[in-house]
Amino acid sequence: MPSPRLAVVAAAGRGTRIHPRSTTVPKVLLEVAGKPLLTRNLELLRDRLGVREVHIVIGYLGDLVRATYGDGSELGLELRYHVNDDVDGGLGTALFTLERAGLAEPFYMILGDELYLETNHADLRDIAEPWDAVCAIHRTDDPEVIRRNYAVALDNGRITALIEKPLEAPSPFVGCGTYAFTPAIFRDAHATPRSSRTGRLELTDVIDHVARRGGLVRAFELTGHYLNVNTVEDLNAANYLARTLHFAEARVSVVIPAYNEAASIGHVVRDFRPHADEIVVMDNRSSDGTAEIARAAGASVYSQPLRGYGDALRQGLDLATGDILVLVEADATFRAKDLGKLLEYLKDADMVIGTRTTRQLIEQGANMDGLLRWGNVVVGKLVEALWWAREPRFTDVGCTYRALWRDAWQKIRRYMTRDDAAFSPEMMIEMIRVGGRVIEIPVSYYSRRGGESKHSASRWHSVRTGLKMLRLIAEKRLNLS
Repeated sequence: MPSPRLAVVAAAGRGTRIHPRSTTVPKVLLEVAGKPLLTRNLELLRDRLGVREVHIVIGYLGDLVRATYGDGSELGLELRYHVNDDVDGGLGTALFTLERAGLAEPFYMILGDELYLETNHADLRDIAEPWDAVCAIHRTDDPEVIRRNYAVALDNGRITALIEKPLEAPSPFVGCGTYAFTPAIFRDAHATPRSSRTGRLELTDVIDHVARRGGLVRAFELTGHYLNVNTVEDLNAANYLARTLHFAEARVSVVIPAYNEAASIGHVVRDFRPHADEIVVMDNRSSDGTAEIARAAGASVYSQPLRGYGDALRQGLDLATGDILVLVEADATFRAKDLGKLLEYLKDADMVIGTRTTRQLIEQGANMDGLLRWGNVVVGKLVEALWWAREPRFTDVGCTYRALWRDAWQKIRRYMTRDDAAFSPEMMIEMIRVGGRVIEIPVSYYSRRGGESKHSASRWHSVRTGLKMLRLIAEKRLNLS
């Protein structure tokens, strides 16, 4: 039997366990490290299994899947869509949808909400013949992973039984959502009763029926990294895994807005230069030699008229070439010694922001008196309350020191409109609104070296900046901007 030439992706489920992330998008379109799960699996089928024709079974919010991928030509695939009208009837009902569509040859099948990284899927093409069904299994030393998914009983490479969410695992393998079937699987689906536990037609029950009737169900041991994304915690774990695997290869760009910061810019550039692949200084036509000093210290300097702090950061983020984008002030109020903390937490988030409100980390003489500190805390808690369902935790809305992934910046770029200090809370709010994960961590805050703050040099400046931020927050919550 030649290896299948076509594949099926199951992408119809409601994703109720990952609510509220699945409220407006199907679970298969949730992103892991900047790329939707479904895209990752389509590329896997194309690159590892040599498939060009893929049938996608859609249901809940299926029109979004169809609109995202169209005919598949952008991925070098031929995509065909089939609507499962019985989404709540269980994953096994997808087989009835495929039968009605007229599939009459062997096919691979993969669940669209699973994450595979650096796996040996290509070896599946050489699975020993004959077989009625093939199930991928993954070795694990965590019995809880098996209990949350399905287990298999093995006999010399042959699967003799499948057990959905077992109390005790019969082997050290968890069953994965990668399969191969012949068209005979449709007959077995009709012969399989609904689960007494769920009342649904479970795909594992269908395959178990094949094994128990004497059909040949082969096990394919999958190596590499595997994760079944069912909950928000699973999605966070998937992002951490995907980011961590190649984190050391990620390029870091530091973006610094500057205007007449000659007294400090050289120190800041030299402080961060050993820890970054690129330093971008956005100089607002300074008259004190800021641009020349920054350039001599090793930064790429763009000296041009800028409309303010927000405009400088926005243009700097656009010009930076790194995978990770770090924002920092030019006045030496932040130091590179805290950069490692931001980067470590960035493995687990889309954006990491610093907070200057931890008293133990505020240097004597830093511009963070009681009014400014508690003002930031109160406004941060206001943002929390207004976007409570997104579970943000903020104690500082004006801290420039932050790091984010380039793909995260691209998600919010078109919504970033502020040219002034309100740019900082705008970034936080927009990242929340697009479903990004934002983590706040304490950073050290030092007295500035020369000059004065453009936003909080006096009580009047601080109050005016705060009012601008409050207006922005109200506009964003009322969807006025």
